[in-house]
Amino acid sequence: MADPTRPEPPDGGWGWMVVLAGFLQSALVFGVIRSFGVFFMEFVGYFGELAGRVSWVTSIGIAVLQLGGPVSSALSTQYGARPVVMAGGVLSGLGMLLASFATSLTHLYLSIGLLSGLGWALVFTPSVASVARYFAKRRTFATGLAVSGAGLASFAFSPLFQLLVDTYAWRGALLVVASISFNLVAAGALLRPLEPEGNKASPSLACHRPFLLFAAAFVLVDAGYYVPYVHLVPHARELGFDEYRAAFLLSSAAVADLCGRVAGGWLADRFAVRLVHSLTLWTVLTGLSMVLLPLGQSYPLLMGLCICYGFCAGALVPLQFSSMAEIVGTGCIMEGIGLMQMMESAGSLVGAPLSGKEPGSLSYHAPPLPIPSSQGATMDYPLESLLGHRHPVQSCAGWTSPPTSSKPFLHEFINLAS
Repeated sequence: MADPTRPEPPDGGWGWMVVLAGFLQSALVFGVIRSFGVFFMEFVGYFGELAGRVSWVTSIGIAVLQLGGPVSSALSTQYGARPVVMAGGVLSGLGMLLASFATSLTHLYLSIGLLSGLGWALVFTPSVASVARYFAKRRTFATGLAVSGAGLASFAFSPLFQLLVDTYAWRGALLVVASISFNLVAAGALLRPLEPEGNKASPSLACHRPFLLFAAAFVLVDAGYYVPYVHLVPHARELGFDEYRAAFLLSSAAVADLCGRVAGGWLADRFAVRLVHSLTLWTVLTGLSMVLLPLGQSYPLLMGLCICYGFCAGALVPLQFSSMAEIVGTGCIMEGIGLMQMMESAGSLVGAPLSGKEPGSLSYHAPPLPIPSSQGATMDYPLESLLGHRHPVQSCAGWTSPPTSSKPFLHEFINLAS
């Protein structure tokens, strides 16, 4: 049986409902992950464990989210994005529900890290890929809107979670978080398929050099990307700020992240600059802002650095996924995002646990200087190299993106910055 023919992306219509679904899903996945630092101190105190061991809860969840990318893309290709995302919503809420009954740190590893992480994996890849398939001319802006939910939710969830912990203790707070997470099921129902599902050939991205260079660059990026969201609240508490002022730092970074995601997507569609050029620049700025974060010893300075980091870290997200469509072709974006997420899990898994000052310390400090600096260096060669070696893979339904050429112009700047 021949593969069904894909229609042209409508660049609107029901696509905006798909963007809304992506917005809700990024809010209920990454908004929860980023705000989980509020529970960090509660887990340390209740279980009497070292901070490094407690940080594995979120690290395992993020790693499972990314390792499960190929699984979610394969299931979405076979059965469609809608049922896969709805199933992921059930698992993510169930993991939080079971975590409220945890009596040891291992239970949190299994419930939040493994079960909720698997649910997040089933939600994330199909959501982002669905937005990319509905848009062509405004793809980067639409993607920026879809992923901006994480910033808005982080702004709201950080003080909300702190209030829930103060009111109901951490177990009751996790029950409320579980009820919030179950709303992913309703969000997944909005993902109407654009084309007939089934009988799609699986492209071989594992041998596609530009894709491998691109994905490898983000392994080191992810080693540092989530570190501030895990350790920022404990770091602020150790500096003497109360829990609400510490939580507000995350909220401020979240607002900046929201603005960065929308602005990054809008600027990329507005100006005729290759996406990989813009992506490299924002990644270097993110790494530099991360290096400066530990220098914030006063509350206003720390707040300003958090805002800088949030904006830069947010701006690179829509560019990452839109660049994927440019590199592998729109028809392969589901598989591309899934495989890239799996590769990124190596960096996400070890970043937060290795970022403490010393064993048992609650303080945050930036990952060792080579990690943020290598973000720029690592992005430099792979991304600039693929500009001249871009050969999109034949997509599942025959779609490819026409190659474009551009002269690299950031070599000197990035080499200097990194």
